[in-house]
Amino acid sequence: MSTFETLKIRQRAIRHDFPQDFGLRIHRAISWLGRAEQETDDPDAAFLFYWIAFNAAYAAEQESFDLSERDVFRDYFQKLSEFDADNRIYNAVWTKFTGPIRVFLGNRYVFSPFWKFHNGVPGYEDWQDRFNAAQTRFTHAVSNNDTVTILSMLFDRLYVLRNQTIHGGATWNSSVNRAQLRDATAILADLVPVFINLMMDHASEDWGKPFYPVVEG
Repeated sequence: MSTFETLKIRQRAIRHDFPQDFGLRIHRAISWLGRAEQETDDPDAAFLFYWIAFNAAYAAEQESFDLSERDVFRDYFQKLSEFDADNRIYNAVWTKFTGPIRVFLGNRYVFSPFWKFHNGVPGYEDWQDRFNAAQTRFTHAVSNNDTVTILSMLFDRLYVLRNQTIHGGATWNSSVNRAQLRDATAILADLVPVFINLMMDHASEDWGKPFYPVVEG
């Protein structure tokens, strides 16, 4: 049975207890996860569909628009981590994906300041120093088993890859970024279902109002 089917069966069994906004959020996330699983031969498409599933799960209308995407990610991961009594996120990060995450975070081509410098944005001439500092921060997070920091750094890089793809900054099926795209897709395929399951375990929590609610009429 696929991950999508497993999640869908669980969702159908307990959705009568879901608050309306939460039910819509989970329904959307699972639907896109199912679509992603169909793209077994196209990692570009799979990555985008997994990202949409993740976006459906975490994104909410913000009372304060001062929060950066990085802040929103960290708040979401902090909340999930607090609910993760069985260490499901921890086990995925520290057991299954330690190597791929380390390689991904060591890749300058998914480091935002690198591209800002090469695009001529002032103030990013020190991108290499920033990159080195991020590597040091990652090493400290590994030493301290700081899953929230690792996830925040990881998804910051995944967000760069997402932007490259969505905004036409990469070629479809390009040989240039195959390894990082395969790793990114595998990581999302494993982590997003864990996130969705944890959210369903705590459906009564305030996960925020989803963007674009269903409007009748």
